[in-house]
Amino acid sequence: MKQKVHSESSGCSNCEHDHHENHNHAHNHDENHNHDHNHDGGGELNLKNEILPLVAILSLYAPGVIFENQLHNTFYSIGEYLLFIPAYLLSGWSVLKTAGRNILKGRVFDETFLMTVATLGAIAIHKLPEAVGVMLFYKIGELFQDIAVSRSRSSIKALLEVRPDYANIQIEGELKKVPPETVNVGDIIVVKPGEKIPLDGEIIDGNSQVDTSALTGESVPRTVRLGETVLAGTINKMGVLSIRVTKLFDDSSIAKILDLVQNAKSKKAETEKFITKFARYYTPIVVFTSLAVAILPPLFLTGASSSEWVYRALILLVISCPCGLVISIPLGYFGGVGGAAKRGILVKGSTFLDTLNEVNTVVFDKTGTLTQGVFKVVKIVPQNGYNEPELLQLAAKVESHSNHPIAQSILKAYGGKIDDSEVRDYEEIAGYGIRAKIENRVAIAGSDRLLHRENIAHDNCQLEGTVVHLAVDNIYAGYIVIADELKEDARQAIQALKRMGIERTVMLTGDNQAIASQIAQQLGIDAYEAELLPEEKVNAIEKLLSTAGKHGKVAFVGDGINDAPVIARADVGMAMGGLGSDAAIETADIVIMTDAPSKVAEAIQIARKTRTIVWQNIIFALAIKGVFIGLGIFGIATMWEAVFADVGVALLAIFNATRVMK
Repeated sequence: MKQKVHSESSGCSNCEHDHHENHNHAHNHDENHNHDHNHDGGGELNLKNEILPLVAILSLYAPGVIFENQLHNTFYSIGEYLLFIPAYLLSGWSVLKTAGRNILKGRVFDETFLMTVATLGAIAIHKLPEAVGVMLFYKIGELFQDIAVSRSRSSIKALLEVRPDYANIQIEGELKKVPPETVNVGDIIVVKPGEKIPLDGEIIDGNSQVDTSALTGESVPRTVRLGETVLAGTINKMGVLSIRVTKLFDDSSIAKILDLVQNAKSKKAETEKFITKFARYYTPIVVFTSLAVAILPPLFLTGASSSEWVYRALILLVISCPCGLVISIPLGYFGGVGGAAKRGILVKGSTFLDTLNEVNTVVFDKTGTLTQGVFKVVKIVPQNGYNEPELLQLAAKVESHSNHPIAQSILKAYGGKIDDSEVRDYEEIAGYGIRAKIENRVAIAGSDRLLHRENIAHDNCQLEGTVVHLAVDNIYAGYIVIADELKEDARQAIQALKRMGIERTVMLTGDNQAIASQIAQQLGIDAYEAELLPEEKVNAIEKLLSTAGKHGKVAFVGDGINDAPVIARADVGMAMGGLGSDAAIETADIVIMTDAPSKVAEAIQIARKTRTIVWQNIIFALAIKGVFIGLGIFGIATMWEAVFADVGVALLAIFNATRVMK
């Protein structure tokens, strides 16, 4: 038995249908590491520029290690200094410079400070190979981090590369290339085969196939014909298209998506914020503990050597560097965002990946989310003297100014031209339908609820399907039945969520009870609410939020402009981005570029994998460091073990973090 969230009401109102649901389809870590070779600006990673300095360092370091004894025995060990000091400066200059800059800014205790103090101290006690080794392996670790970030960024950059460079606009009979930002609404642009479509618009001449893969992740090209809408950022594959621009570039879907991608890293997950705070307290504790290890034992232990305990203190500093945590945790989240982008899921910040882990209730809109949102007229039932062609013509005239998919399906079924002068005083009644004057007669088209609102007598409220009722001068004229099909993966989406342990799946719709019940049963949805006005959807999500439990979160998935308030109110708002409205996309925390409901489960799966990897890194790094800190204090660990505990842990954590991309 399906649980009905709604309460039953009596009378004809049970079948009331709101056909106008108004679906107008219209990391970097906190300090950025500040190292010169990082690419926080989003530039390409130049491996040649990174590897050449490493080769130079190794050409100095390797002979120094091999012939260490001979070099050490030169006059004042000058041979040792001549090889190791240049190698130290080449490998550690960015660390030294960053540490100095941060000290001048009052930010003393960070990983660069620990590295600087530890290595300079090692040089002071004549442990030059160890000092260079720390900086060298740290530099290698940073290179691997950059490679991992570059791989993750490339997935997100695929979205950025869909930005069109120019538009072909007709000026005085000639085609001229102009920046997309300069094109106005209503201008005619021409897109040749192989070119990117630069602005959202309607095809007025030609037909073709468009590659939407960069925007939606779908590999199969989509066929487009006269009168259809095309989106900026997609690629024209075959014929020449003439397109009437319907949106300015700054208002186009691609411009909004680019802005969202570029600002995604500003919204950090709680785990990232925790590590930033952790490092703020952890680092000074390590520094003062190391200071105590260097000073106190020689004062209180008989026979304790100052140089030995200073060496142990320096080892402790190197071991304690929080590099593995500071690097790998933001990288894990960045990889999660990049991995999602690779699959056509745009996550606006790592904080939403964290929230997805807590979701136990997923709420879906119906039209355009679980169903295709592509309606067809399947039945025309005239009454009170009207025949089928007359009723269809009347419906087309009343709906002629509406952009709603149902209105468009009626206009398509009618197929004739409508004289706008015949339609006056057009008025949309939110949640009910439309009123207009047709040839000086007042006509209405809408839901059964509209008939009751206007007190129009009709004999049947128990109609199944999406129904548009019509009346003229308060006399019922008949009804038209519209069909909408389920999306191919809708049932798969619900099943996948249940397999993942999601406790409740809910559907909210303005459609009537009969349709809502039928679809809920077909898909296996746990509960539904039907016949909802836009503001009632917000009330419904409020109830679900209050019953989700202390540790549970509610995700809402929608696509229409009337879904924007509900998307904003949910713990995680998800919008269908391919055909969804701009308002829904702007408001959402996560945008599904493929319009596929099965991507909801995939997004949760990516979020869970990201969190697992992040916590694996945290536990692994702290455990290894804890063991080696103990070994260092008791003099068992040398500087080489310290290097492993620091850079080795960081490298392993980086490699682990990149798994989220796969």
